[in-house]
Amino acid sequence: MDTTSPASPPPSDARRSLTTEAVHAGREDLTALGVHAAPLDLSTTYPSPDSRGEAARLDAFAATGAQLSGPPVYARLDNPTTARFERALARLEGTESAVAFASGMAALSAVLLARGAAGLRHVVAVRPLYGCSDHLLESGLLGTEVSWAEPEEVAAALRPDTGLVLAETPANPTLVETDLDALAERCGDVPLLVDNTFATPVLQRPREHGAALVLHSATKYLGGHGDVLGGAVACDEEQARALRQIRFATGGVLHPLAGYLLLRGLSTLPVRMRAQSAGAAEIARRLAADPRVARVHYPRLGGAMVAFEVEGDPHAVIGAVRLITPAVSLGSVDTLIQHPGSISHRIVAAEDRRAAGISDRLLRMSVGLEDVEDLWRDLDAALAASAGSASGPERPAVPATVPAH
Repeated sequence: MDTTSPASPPPSDARRSLTTEAVHAGREDLTALGVHAAPLDLSTTYPSPDSRGEAARLDAFAATGAQLSGPPVYARLDNPTTARFERALARLEGTESAVAFASGMAALSAVLLARGAAGLRHVVAVRPLYGCSDHLLESGLLGTEVSWAEPEEVAAALRPDTGLVLAETPANPTLVETDLDALAERCGDVPLLVDNTFATPVLQRPREHGAALVLHSATKYLGGHGDVLGGAVACDEEQARALRQIRFATGGVLHPLAGYLLLRGLSTLPVRMRAQSAGAAEIARRLAADPRVARVHYPRLGGAMVAFEVEGDPHAVIGAVRLITPAVSLGSVDTLIQHPGSISHRIVAAEDRRAAGISDRLLRMSVGLEDVEDLWRDLDAALAASAGSASGPERPAVPATVPAH
């Protein structure tokens, strides 16, 4: 088993496609190790016979946050399996580094804590965001202060203590798109963090449009099978060092098994995203032509997410699907549907939801790899149930105190 942190990878061949990089990134040293599949290292601690040398390495990490060279010391500091995933994601996003966390919210929290530690606690954010991201900012749980702004208002909202501008595009759950080039220009010297969970690097690489940090709920498309929880931030090495120190201090580490599954998930990410996007585009086209649907939201960028507002009762749709799974989360190989006002964005105040375009009739669907005709038959029957239901969207949804994607 590999018990050393993977060495820095060779520079990426600029001629390689993203599809090729997804298969090979993070695995460059496997031949030298004499293995074909990436090893899974579950160790929580590692032998340290040279205690003076370990002291020097730990002092260096405490001072700079640089990734340890040589064998790991303790799993909260480093793990070779998760480091492979980090290296691969950085290659796909076109950044120097990436830092993995136990969840997407742990990743966002680390960014906010790192900026706050630098005395920059003010955040300018663009709605809509994922509901828990919205809540984390609005609640001030981490000592941050947020100013909500439209993309064109961001420059005017900046202050001397602004440490971050945060946007999500396509946004959760309305799929509204933001011009990242224009937004990055309005940020000036303030770092722009873009949540790229919905698009993934297959459809967009925010770093190429001026973003300083790229956030992922790796639970979704990067994993791709609904069986792993994780988060990551792709960024330059300087910011990665601060994030590693936060991760070490707070303990929001990615489990090695999750790192192993995420690395495996990346290898099929381009294929999955393209196939799921094709299915989603066809579903969106059919929904747009259906009189039982009031409005369809589908990004010009493409993608596997579709949001739509029904003329009838959205809760009846949720209750009537049989092939499609009525559940939170997204990005899996199977199709999921949920009502944002009841679950993923329930924690956001109703007036703020409406102002962000999240209506009570809105449904969000993550299209999987099933045959489109099978999906449409199920959705068609559910829409019929919605149209025939006497209950309207005013029906109170069950409160969810801990929302999920």
